Amino acid sequence: MKRHYSALSQPTLAMSELICKTLDHDATDMLIDKWLEHRNDAYWEWFQGVRERKHAANSLRRQVLVWNKGEFLPENIFCRTVDTGRLIPLDRTWSTHVYHHRSMQDRKLSMMPVVFTMLPELMMLRGMHDHGCDNVYIIVTDMKRQEMDDVTEYFKLVCRHAFGRTCKPSIENEIQYNHMRLSHTLLKQRRTPCFPQIDLAFRAILYEKRPPFIILFSHQTTSYSQILFTHPLYVPSEEIFFDFPSGCPNPCCNDDCEMIRFPRRGVEGAAVLSIKRGGRNGRKVRSREMCNWIDCNVCFHEETAQYAESNEGSQSSADSGDAPTNNGLVCSKCRLVKYCSPEHQKKDWDEHRRVCAKPIST
Repeated sequence: MKRHYSALSQPTLAMSELICKTLDHDATDMLIDKWLEHRNDAYWEWFQGVRERKHAANSLRRQVLVWNKGEFLPENIFCRTVDTGRLIPLDRTWSTHVYHHRSMQDRKLSMMPVVFTMLPELMMLRGMHDHGCDNVYIIVTDMKRQEMDDVTEYFKLVCRHAFGRTCKPSIENEIQYNHMRLSHTLLKQRRTPCFPQIDLAFRAILYEKRPPFIILFSHQTTSYSQILFTHPLYVPSEEIFFDFPSGCPNPCCNDDCEMIRFPRRGVEGAAVLSIKRGGRNGRKVRSREMCNWIDCNVCFHEETAQYAESNEGSQSSADSGDAPTNNGLVCSKCRLVKYCSPEHQKKDWDEHRRVCAKPIST
């Protein structure tokens, strides 16, 4: 039976008329190499600041970004994942699925610049997630900032009241009114794709893919993009990213600059969708604290805050065979990672040695 689109029904990606261009892991690797070759001074200076800050001794359960050793390469910069609590390097790649209007394909426009424009932000978001970020979804539009902000508020409204829920007639009327208003506004400005196609693709991705975030990217002369997170847990920490570069080449840019794409004020400054979870609406989001060895499934519950330390330094503890407690074995040198056993601590050492260093005194 053929399904028909409406603002209140659950859409599918099969209904979308947008073209999907997928850039695989190899393409991402190539873009990262190109970005490192043409290093942006603003991002370089920001990462240098990260290196100078060092990490505190009480950083085991906090979002952290650490660059302790080696050159400016993704494999030497480590990020705490928000879903498993592991410390993983930024060299893990992803596939990007870019949805765009057919006119861009007719003009033979490549989607590589879209991803390259946001590459530092995508690297950080990928590094923050152990699972669920192997695939990143971007919808390309030509909306201006105010139009993008209006569309963002619309998706917040829809997710808060209609995603996996039965909404009241008054809310249905409000959703339909705003849908009509946005459709007419973008049509009048000749935006592509039209708002119904943006809405269809956006909500279909939410229903079918359950991503941690979706990106609306505008290829206006002054690019602007909006990252819409599907849970507050997925939002970057203000403590780390409060001074993250906006991407704007103007040294005098401010918080109103249209190039800002990354939330720098935590949840307060982020676009977060209120999505019902559980049952047929997908698994509930849980923050876990897991053994840092990537192939281990042992989970330490955060409710039990006590943890044991190994008695010696990082390398020596990896060689010592000390028995962990039920709450795990913490690297006593950096105090950034936890293991379920000395065996997994040894297996992780080849990667962990690139970041293991003593914390600053507190």
